[in-house]
Amino acid sequence: MKANDEERNRFDKAVDEILDLFNNLEDDQPIIHFSEDVMENIERAKKKYGDDMVNGKINTVVREMLSWLDLENVDLEEKGNDDPHKVDGKKE
Repeated sequence: MKANDEERNRFDKAVDEILDLFNNLEDDQPIIHFSEDVMENIERAKKKYGDDMVNGKINTVVREMLSWLDLENVDLEEKGNDDPHKVDGKKE
């Protein structure tokens, strides 16, 4: 590809910008950490019944389970109970 000095400089700046953005990406952390056996069964179910059906079933079960909890006054922006084994500040 032929380029003059100005085009080469613009390209270099664009590549530097892309590399900077890439280097500053945060790792995507899963919301739920399933155990290995659960993950294997989810994969089996998806293979047998399809992604959409299994995802829908899991969402239905989780939605129902969460409806049992009092979540009305929980602020998602507030830092707090980061320990997944604590409920109301106590270990399960």
